[in-house]
Amino acid sequence: MLKITIPAVELFDGKDKFIQIKEQTLQLEHSLVSLSKWESKWHRPFLSDTPFTREEYIDYIRCMTLTQNVDPNVYQGITPQIFDEVSKYINESMTATTFPKNGRRGGRREIVTAEIIYYWMLCNNIPFECQKWHLNRLLTLINVCSVKSQKPQKMSTSEIMAQNRALNAARKRKWNTKG
Repeated sequence: MLKITIPAVELFDGKDKFIQIKEQTLQLEHSLVSLSKWESKWHRPFLSDTPFTREEYIDYIRCMTLTQNVDPNVYQGITPQIFDEVSKYINESMTATTFPKNGRRGGRREIVTAEIIYYWMLCNNIPFECQKWHLNRLLTLINVCSVKSQKPQKMSTSEIMAQNRALNAARKRKWNTKG
């Protein structure tokens, strides 16, 4: 969870009056719930390479907000520093789990939406309480389930030969022999 404080500020509404915004502290959670809310409004995948407009990004922060009864005008007071802080939080892995890079490339990258993530949760018997976790942590759990449920892949002949060369070289060094 991330806590941000939006400072008090006076803004022009773009029409004919000024709006006073009081300082407000918000609690935010980057979760599947917030992702789902945002996608239902904007009708496009959040987890894509397409950049967001300021309005879309502010709306995602609104969807992430756990704090109750927030004045909608408060979001207009978000500073560039707050945007940076929120972006850093969204991109944080929230886990120590890593996955090895085995050099194999997959096919086309699938477009990931909230419904796809819910599907993955169902397939892996992940309880729906996890939808409130930080999204990167949930995706890591889904990835762990996927990796653990796969059958071990057979190594190619060249991979086996490379492994054997490395083992033989290690043994030669250990026993100080030439072969």
